[in-house]
Amino acid sequence: MTESRTHTLFSFGTLRDERVQTALFGGAVPTSPAALAGYTTRPLKITDPAVITASGLDVHLILERRLGASVEGTVLHLTDQELAAADAYEVDDYTRRRVVLSSGATTWAYLDAKPLRPAERIVVVGDSIAYGRCDPRGGWAGHLAAAHIAGNEAERRLFNLAVPGSTLADVGEQTPALLAARRPDTLLVAAGINDSAVPAAGTTAQADADLPAGSRSASDSDSEETADFARVAGSLDTLAATALGHNARLVVAGPSWLDEDRTRDYSGLRFTRARALALRAFFRAWCEANHIDFLDLWEPLRERTELLVDGLHPSAEGHRALYEHLDALGR
Repeated sequence: MTESRTHTLFSFGTLRDERVQTALFGGAVPTSPAALAGYTTRPLKITDPAVITASGLDVHLILERRLGASVEGTVLHLTDQELAAADAYEVDDYTRRRVVLSSGATTWAYLDAKPLRPAERIVVVGDSIAYGRCDPRGGWAGHLAAAHIAGNEAERRLFNLAVPGSTLADVGEQTPALLAARRPDTLLVAAGINDSAVPAAGTTAQADADLPAGSRSASDSDSEETADFARVAGSLDTLAATALGHNARLVVAGPSWLDEDRTRDYSGLRFTRARALALRAFFRAWCEANHIDFLDLWEPLRERTELLVDGLHPSAEGHRALYEHLDALGR
């Protein structure tokens, strides 16, 4: 029989109530006092009758980022079954994510399910699409910056550190040195379309030797894709650790739809829709497995080839469509 693990969960609200613990877990659970730096709270109206009955309240608290603030609370020590019961208790406005306590210990906490809504200081990293190529207004990230800062010009910041041509390996390598000075609470990674590129037909990079184009078997291609995605997973693992080291929330966004009939070769690379879709599915699965937020940017440009300058990079109007979609998902 597999033994149940022990999980720690930071609570700042109703889960500290012994009546709620009894209703969810069958009795009080072990607890210890704790604090969470870099956060404050705001009220949240609850409409779920079961949650209202268990807590006796129709207004709960939800965490919001605030540089210099701190939230006092309690760490609950839970079994697998108890953690699952806590997940079921929380309404859809909350999602469970990793945070760093003031003590330096990592733990679970229930955060706003909209990952950009509670943010104060956002760092964007990624490639040319995140950089805003083909839009003099700074692309979707420029629109996001304008809306985010307008909400609280004195406190909110957005730093766009995207570099055209970057892969996730590049982003994973470059990002750690850039974060300390920006003091981010949210790291928004535009999951690179560059990671979906394959060698163009006839290039020397296409084969390990001088093999003719198309001579590789399907199993060879599958093996290469598996190896490529393993490297992508390694880069995402690095970025997740980097974000957590700054007590920042990692958010993975992308990829966006591409018009394969219009994309050209870029420095010996070719972009295919099948590969981009495989990468999209991989990102979604990795984020779900690791309790990381995924914002899917595929749909707003689907079949709207007029919003792509070259089949790959969005026009100014395309960037606007990406921003509106991301804003609806994230804020």
